[in-house]
Amino acid sequence: MAPTSLTLLLLCAPALSFAFDPRAPARSLNTLRRRDDRSVPPAGFYDPTTAGGSMLTVAPNTGGLGEPLNVIVSGHSDPIVLVDQEDSGGLRNYFLSVGFAAECLGQHAGDAQTANLGDGKGQVNETSELRWDYGDPQLGTCTETIKGGNHFRYWIQDGSKANSGAIFMATSYEKPIQDGHDIIFNGDWLVGNATAQKSLIPTANITNGTTYSGQTSFGGYTYKTDVVYLSGILSNSSTGVNHDQTVGNKNTLAVDGYVAVMTISIVSKPAS
Repeated sequence: MAPTSLTLLLLCAPALSFAFDPRAPARSLNTLRRRDDRSVPPAGFYDPTTAGGSMLTVAPNTGGLGEPLNVIVSGHSDPIVLVDQEDSGGLRNYFLSVGFAAECLGQHAGDAQTANLGDGKGQVNETSELRWDYGDPQLGTCTETIKGGNHFRYWIQDGSKANSGAIFMATSYEKPIQDGHDIIFNGDWLVGNATAQKSLIPTANITNGTTYSGQTSFGGYTYKTDVVYLSGILSNSSTGVNHDQTVGNKNTLAVDGYVAVMTISIVSKPAS
């Protein structure tokens, strides 16, 4: 192992020592799969708030505060992309094309967040949490654990009452571990990466219906991502939001009220 990698692993050790907590609720092992009974509405997802769900997660040990579900992968995306796997160009391979990989050495510190997507399953644990990999899918997320960066949790809307197959994501940018992984103001850049922008999306200029489009590649697969920002689904508010004092400021609410809906298609794949 190269000296840099060894140093990185040693720095990660304090965080990894807290990866297992026998008191924590079991994390979801739900695997996304093709469902012949999926019913995808025109929007590509069902609004959780119309069926007792919420567009905010619930973070543990916060008194019920949570994070906004601010990105949705539409159920109209390529069916292969909606399969939670790296093989055959699935969801995990797509996330790698955007620069996000599994947590450092597969370890997770702390309890899972939960969400209710209004699909009849109630409050369920996150499917997984992925982190910015700094260009290194093997060890880059260990760097993110130390230095901070973009990360997200996701859930699948596949219950019997609203089975769209859409993927709801809570994405944000966190500070370094020495700052307690607090969330920074205006830090989301996942959509910019997914659409191959040369800089962060200028969120202050977003309006209802703003669109972006671009292509990314990984493992021989090339994906096209079409994004539209929608208002009226997520509240423009600081109420109930975790880290609201650092995400917003005295002049700006913590949540801008926009949701980025991403429709992903596979435009090329390995010949084999």
